[in-house]
Amino acid sequence: MEKPVTPRAAAPGPRRRDRHGRGMRGPIAPPQVPLAASRAEAFADLVQDSVERLERRWPQLADIDFLVLEVPRLDGPGEAWNEEAVPLGGTISAREGRPARVVVYRRPVEIRTKGRDERAALVHEVVVEQVAELLGLTPETVDPRYGEDQG
Repeated sequence: MEKPVTPRAAAPGPRRRDRHGRGMRGPIAPPQVPLAASRAEAFADLVQDSVERLERRWPQLADIDFLVLEVPRLDGPGEAWNEEAVPLGGTISAREGRPARVVVYRRPVEIRTKGRDERAALVHEVVVEQVAELLGLTPETVDPRYGEDQG
């Protein structure tokens, strides 16, 4: 009489092959390479670069929070917008111990731009406009190069 064969237990540790016999998929590039950054991370970096550029001229920007949101909310206070004009950014005044905030909306900006350089220019333009609104200044005062073609 033959002894029944028991199935072999799966080896502990990571699987080396998927069910089709191919190796496990991994990242396309190592984490230190810019390709590995998500679109949201790359966009946040553009906003941070713009803020750092302006902070050299306006040190008071250190007291303002800069946020990136995917899309504007429909029900936000004072957010009157229609389907023809989706905002690219906004401001929230300081109140109750919370600092003033500048918000840049990632998806509307991405939709309006084609490449990284064009996106960086539009992000900077939006940041300059929102900072100017918070500080009660013109965008040209905040950044003398505002409005110049950066292409």
